[in-house]
Amino acid sequence: MRFINDFINNFSSIFPDQQNLMPWEITNNLKEIIHKQLLQLGDDYEINDGVAVHKTAIVENGAVLKSPAIIGSNCVVGANAYFREGVYLDHSVKIGPGCEIKSSIICSGTAIAHFNYIGNSIIGRNVNFEAGSIAANHYNERTSKRISVLYESEVIDTGVEKFGSLVGDNSKIGANAVLSPGTILDKNTIVKRLELVEQYKME
Repeated sequence: MRFINDFINNFSSIFPDQQNLMPWEITNNLKEIIHKQLLQLGDDYEINDGVAVHKTAIVENGAVLKSPAIIGSNCVVGANAYFREGVYLDHSVKIGPGCEIKSSIICSGTAIAHFNYIGNSIIGRNVNFEAGSIAANHYNERTSKRISVLYESEVIDTGVEKFGSLVGDNSKIGANAVLSPGTILDKNTIVKRLELVEQYKME
């Protein structure tokens, strides 16, 4: 599979040590990666108990940010949002009220409306998730939980049981759409409202 820079412009400028890894290798080690990033931040961040919030960011009342997390410049985190197990927001990211984000990287300019779930995913630049859309990260309904992805006719065994999506720059995800675990979306992809994206089905 191609590297993340082919899906997300200049991803390596944010995570230079991870640019040649597969996305699931990053999301499943994101807590450790963010802990290392925390040590490199400047005094334009306020850091408390492993949570760094840029001084220009807005975190509304009721948001729960669990360690480790980094909230970049000019981000907005809506009321009652819930971040857990390692979340990184690049600059100018908007997270709507009531969203849950787990073990994910969300790049600059992306807007996630409200009541969305993003799990173990890497979301590119200028992506839009409409209300209620989901990047699922786990196959609860399967006996075998291990996730495989299908990309350019190649089936890749991730070796993990939790991985959500890699969403390329400028993609649009419609309201109440579901990205099944292991979804890979190229740049400029449009997912219709209520659509289920399931790229690989086990026999």
